[in-house]
Amino acid sequence: MENRIGVVGIVIEDREHTAARVNAILSDYGHCIVGRMGIPYRERGVAVIALIVDGTTDTIGALTGKLGGLPGVKVRAALTGKGS
Repeated sequence: MENRIGVVGIVIEDREHTAARVNAILSDYGHCIVGRMGIPYRERGVAVIALIVDGTTDTIGALTGKLGGLPGVKVRAALTGKGS
């Protein structure tokens, strides 16, 4: 299976209770994360993370699925077309 490049957007609504679990999952998938930018938006009570990823659709899907399964975490991904 070919690798695809993309962006994963993550919004965390309850940072105090889920940040450690989010970071553990991101660490597990560090091999496919090219870059990461995280912003704690304190005025709105959320944290926003943007990832640049390079991996198979299965790997990126597993990453987004695990993150999206956490309470208070919303995830969306945009990937390139066929493998690059």
